[in-house]
Amino acid sequence: MSTIRVTFPSRDAASFSDDVKARVADYFTSRELSDKADWRMVLKGLILLAVTFVPYGMILSNQFDPWTMLGLAMVMGVGLAGIGFSISHDALHGAYSNNATVNRIIGWSFDMCGANGYMWKVTHNVIHHTYTNIEGLDEDLTVSPLLRLSPHTEWKPFHRFQHIYGFLAYSFSTLFWVFVKDYKYFLQKDIGPFLDRKNPRKEVAGLLIGKAFYYTWAILIPFFVVSVAWWQFAIGFVAMNLVAGTILGVVFQLAHVVEDITYPTPDAAGAMGSAWMQHEMETTSDFGPNNWLLCWYVGGLNFQVEHHLFPKVCSIHYPAISGIVKQTALAHGLPYNQHATLLEAVASHYKSLKRLSIEPLATAA
Repeated sequence: MSTIRVTFPSRDAASFSDDVKARVADYFTSRELSDKADWRMVLKGLILLAVTFVPYGMILSNQFDPWTMLGLAMVMGVGLAGIGFSISHDALHGAYSNNATVNRIIGWSFDMCGANGYMWKVTHNVIHHTYTNIEGLDEDLTVSPLLRLSPHTEWKPFHRFQHIYGFLAYSFSTLFWVFVKDYKYFLQKDIGPFLDRKNPRKEVAGLLIGKAFYYTWAILIPFFVVSVAWWQFAIGFVAMNLVAGTILGVVFQLAHVVEDITYPTPDAAGAMGSAWMQHEMETTSDFGPNNWLLCWYVGGLNFQVEHHLFPKVCSIHYPAISGIVKQTALAHGLPYNQHATLLEAVASHYKSLKRLSIEPLATAA
């Protein structure tokens, strides 16, 4: 396997990286705290599993009318997104526990929900976290050909309407993920900076086993157990995924496709202009830091600045260290991008979609 070589300067002029790392480390050591999960994280995980699988059990009981079961299926969608945010995401980053086996076992919750944990580590942990908002490398900028999420992406005529249909497109993200996306990536030789790559056989087997497990519990069992017509079952399954897809799709866009963030490009030699931590500060934004329910539900993904700087720190700690990161960034003259509320972030994303929907002058000429 070969790679496209893109490099970041080894150090930033103001030594921001050394300073912020030291201050955050001091926060944990001075309080004798672990930077991994604690009882709050475990309790949250149990609650979100219950939000998902208690309604599932109620549906299988055949004790409810179709409309109630539809509502329960939509609640399951909320739970599935929460599992991805608050259980799988931390575990796959190695942030849940210092024990790699514990992280691996908990990370299987991702496969349980229909997505492949191994491929997520490749596309998200490695590629997105390293090459954030770099066109041609960051896979998160190419979630769909229907969406232009970077000013460096080729403009197509239908993009002029993306601010109208964009949020609807996000709702199909989990359906695409569980039936197409993972298979596509496994068959794709070039992903981001990695060229002519090959997947280990055990990971191919893991993909097939994980998908089979998800299809069994989410499709086969309810299809044969629940006493509804096939089309009613299909509506419920799609509704569950539309809810989960909308939540996941929107939340992940609010960190990198909003106003005030940048889309840096490397020079002809593949060198970036900013050191990696500075690059992350320029391309990432937080939102809704004082919304306790949002912070609890999305697993700290609204603290994306902190997550990108410290991906192996459990998300339960991000609200506490965010003040340290902000103070340090401002002291070094670096941006600390943040929207005060969820609605402000959604509005900013909408404006970004609309701005990126306009045909570039160079293209128009």
